[in-house]
Amino acid sequence: MWMLAFTLMPLLAIAYISWHVWCLLPLGTGWKVLAVMLLAGSFLLMFAGIFRSTDSMPMALATAVYETGTSSVFVLLYLFMLFLVLDLGRLLHLLPRTLLHQNGHMATGIAVFMFGLFLYGNLHYRQKYRQELTIASPKITRPLRLVMLSDLHLGYHNQHDELHRWVNIINGEQPDLVLVAGDIIDGSMRPLKEQRMYEEFLRLKAPVYACLGNHEYYSGEPDARQFYRDAGIRLLQDTAVMVGGLRLIGRDDRTNLRRKPLGEILAGKTGGHPSGAAGEAFSILLDHQPYHLEEAEKQKIDFQFSGHTHHGQVWPISWITECIYECAFGSHRRGGTRYYISSGIGIWGGKFRIGTRSEYVVLQLIPAERTKKL
Repeated sequence: MWMLAFTLMPLLAIAYISWHVWCLLPLGTGWKVLAVMLLAGSFLLMFAGIFRSTDSMPMALATAVYETGTSSVFVLLYLFMLFLVLDLGRLLHLLPRTLLHQNGHMATGIAVFMFGLFLYGNLHYRQKYRQELTIASPKITRPLRLVMLSDLHLGYHNQHDELHRWVNIINGEQPDLVLVAGDIIDGSMRPLKEQRMYEEFLRLKAPVYACLGNHEYYSGEPDARQFYRDAGIRLLQDTAVMVGGLRLIGRDDRTNLRRKPLGEILAGKTGGHPSGAAGEAFSILLDHQPYHLEEAEKQKIDFQFSGHTHHGQVWPISWITECIYECAFGSHRRGGTRYYISSGIGIWGGKFRIGTRSEYVVLQLIPAERTKKL
């Protein structure tokens, strides 16, 4: 049913938009047919990326097809909302019925508005927001600085040059550890392999620990695991380890229906020591998808870092994510457990942020007794 809705609803929206474009443009039939074909064709290009047809194309063409197809989803969303508002205005007799019929001025105004909106969205996406958090705890024996990020979505749209810039940003923070909450990979492994993106991770000047996201499963888990190894990333897949006095726990993504319960992971060995021996250490949980936050609270985890939601990427999808998740973005707390749900440093599909942001998190961990001095 979900797949049917995912396919049927965009097609109905395209039909609705195409009808309005046909009525609005003061052009001949041939030009109107071309405009409608461009609208529908741009959207259909998205399926070339979903079904990996892009892997057989030259890299430049594959990139153009991927970005055009996925960007069209957001463009069509805003066109749909705009025409819907205008139709409501006409229905309530607030706007003239001739407004959307053979109106070149209106067509030009809509085109300029859409261009400006998505130019802003693209520029806003390229600005990476630095979110700083500070946590003081008696479990922390010395100050530590962590850089945390999620949802890089490396692939046809976020390529080597973009990753190079992100690595420079992370190194500039001089972290003790780098933690990644999944979706390093977007879908296809081809761009990562051809551009040897693993070499960029080797430039990081701090140890990197990460968990898997759902997109690592879409790309193929074995290939994803190999990429992590080549990149020098320590994969925590239903695993807990002791690092620098911290207990790091990484859950497998919930795409794997056989992933271990959190309690079972904590009941095992932690870095060669029984979990109980590490019980006094400050614990950080990496879990890509922020469902069932009560599990971390029940297991007395100190801090959970997740991603996945992208905070919807653009408004009003951000409203939908806020209805789906207990916390879709930002800081949260349940009992003694703190959470941060990141909107991600990268993005899926079109590079637009409207009403949301691309970010990375700098977490300062300090001993509780130093709180008054800071």
